[in-house]
Amino acid sequence: MSELRQIHLKESLLKANDFVASTMRDRFGSQGSFVVNLLSSPGSGKTTLLEKALPKLQERHSVLVLEGDLETERDAERIRGVGVRALQMTTGGACHLEAHQVQQTWERIADDGPWDFVFIENVGNLVCPASYDLGEHLRTVLLSVPEGEDKPPKYPKAFHSSQQMLITKVDLLEHFDFRVDEVERLAKELRPDIDIHHVSAKTGDGVDAWIESLLSARERLFAAS
Repeated sequence: MSELRQIHLKESLLKANDFVASTMRDRFGSQGSFVVNLLSSPGSGKTTLLEKALPKLQERHSVLVLEGDLETERDAERIRGVGVRALQMTTGGACHLEAHQVQQTWERIADDGPWDFVFIENVGNLVCPASYDLGEHLRTVLLSVPEGEDKPPKYPKAFHSSQQMLITKVDLLEHFDFRVDEVERLAKELRPDIDIHHVSAKTGDGVDAWIESLLSARERLFAAS
């Protein structure tokens, strides 16, 4: 009986989250904001990639970052350090962000926009964040070379629910037994249409191509509206 109650409670929480997420997605879209939700394990290079890419994107577009972490403002401070506005969302120990947290944070700065791009850097975790829609238009999962090539089948929901995958730290490929073609195959078994990019925040390889993919995705979204 207790297990049944836990299942019903989780379903209710997810339904409530999905309602808020859907409301926020409509709101983001009405304000011209294209929202990207970044998922990954800790240390995959989410913040470093944003530090490299966003100043370039900000040359032509307004950009905002919502940083999710258990504690501290360190990642938000790093993003501010490259001249991009960032707000920290701390979960106080929870392993993921939820849509109501995004909504509450957005209320603080919505009138400061408009923002062409909003990046949500989720808590470093490939499990819990995969279950929570945050109102994003694009979900991007990152997998770094040092993590190994077995992550898609180990964490299938994170990859199945993402429209895009970034293989990061590709400058380290010569130092690891990491088969890019195998990772791509495993990811496409879970989601055949997943958009895959290879990037290195250290060397800059692939960063411009990733930015162009975001510009194209935003253009397609609002052209269809």
